[in-house]
Amino acid sequence: MNNNKLTSETDRPTVLNRRTVLGGLLGGSFGVHTLSKTTLGKPTQQSASSTRPADPAVANDVRNEFLHAWEGYKEYAFGHDRLKPLSKSFDEFFLEGESLGLTIIESLDTMYLMGLDGELEIAVEWIENHLTFDYDQEIQVFEATIRLVGGLIAGYLATDNETLVNLATDLADRLLPAFEKSATGMPYRFVNLHTGEVSGSENFLAEIGTHIAEWGVLSELVNDDRYYNAAKKALEAVYERRSDLDLVGATINVETGEWVDPVARIGPPVDSLYEYLWDGWVLFGDTDLLRWYSVLLDGILTHQAERYNGNLWFKRVDMNSGELVNREQSELAQFFAGLLCESGQPALGGEYHDSWTEVHELYGLPPGHVDYSDLSAISTTYYLRPEYLGPALLLYDETGDEVYRERAYRHYKQMKEHCRVSTGYTVIDDVTTRPMQQGDLTMGYWFSENMKYLYLLFSEPERLDRQNYYLTTEGNVLRGLK
Repeated sequence: MNNNKLTSETDRPTVLNRRTVLGGLLGGSFGVHTLSKTTLGKPTQQSASSTRPADPAVANDVRNEFLHAWEGYKEYAFGHDRLKPLSKSFDEFFLEGESLGLTIIESLDTMYLMGLDGELEIAVEWIENHLTFDYDQEIQVFEATIRLVGGLIAGYLATDNETLVNLATDLADRLLPAFEKSATGMPYRFVNLHTGEVSGSENFLAEIGTHIAEWGVLSELVNDDRYYNAAKKALEAVYERRSDLDLVGATINVETGEWVDPVARIGPPVDSLYEYLWDGWVLFGDTDLLRWYSVLLDGILTHQAERYNGNLWFKRVDMNSGELVNREQSELAQFFAGLLCESGQPALGGEYHDSWTEVHELYGLPPGHVDYSDLSAISTTYYLRPEYLGPALLLYDETGDEVYRERAYRHYKQMKEHCRVSTGYTVIDDVTTRPMQQGDLTMGYWFSENMKYLYLLFSEPERLDRQNYYLTTEGNVLRGLK
């Protein structure tokens, strides 16, 4: 592995722990100090070095459930992007009529961590013999980065199979025109894999700013700074267009740099941009990214954080005036509890996890969208999302508080009760009905995220450095495999 020094205006520290405390670096200047701690599920704030005994029975059950769904995929959808477990068929996520083996790629490092070496060998063999990206079709740049580039890199770090990193590089090269053809440096939403033609000039912030983890590690591996620099330029372009309140909107025209949707929110379609500003600092020590993150987080905590019915939530506001737009929250916004924890605010992260725990207790599985003024469901779907489990893992690692494993286990049991079918796990179309109304799809990220987070919560994996590891927004392990 080539650990070349990427271009930056500032020097980088040689060693960074994933739990670096942001508050200490910034002198505790956040406006959040006016918020008081709620009592719901209050963490005990144990040391991160506290004893955390594994639970082999639960870990083994999680491993078996992963295999249950994987066997369904192998029987009815192997080589295709996703399993449709009820109809015992498949669908393709990225391209019309062509498969990129999404579920296979998303499963690689989870299999490695679980010690499923025989299944991992089958997966890698399919990639070696069948995977190509030379199709005359458009692909969504963001999804290709986090799912395919990230999954292949994690697979390479697990197996040392050069084919995987070569394919990741080939795909990144096909995605680069989306960045290079943009006048602002913010990528177009789509690019043709064969011709490099681009489209989608109006793009979401998450899709603009969620590349630097995967592309930065790729730059290290192949000793080529182009990937890191393109990803960083896109992040800088967004940061430079923040409002006077240090808020950003949701959608922007990448050709003109003009805002299309000026509503600030922590959830989609912005969410992982914040995550990758912090992660870029942790992974690569780029202090520009730390500064941009701290400024934007301060804006969020000053203008969006609020107490409502005793719980911590983040309202949607106009990025320029700070005026309230609504109190809707996507279930994907649950990730923010983990990000707060990672970046030196574990108490706040715990509070936000508390807020969502009330939603889980009310519905069993979280609706896709809620109005937090009364916790009513705006969207009733549950697409096997992992955003409650990821923060549970991070908060448990940081605090050692068993409440987070208990919450994760309760969620796991709900998922088994309502989503498990004879051929795997499926999405829920309506969480408000009993029995819950099932859909017919197994998401690829279920293999990459849900089952990995659960396994790490209850096992003592021999193949991961639990003191210093890194998971992408898609759950791919880019640091810490051994």
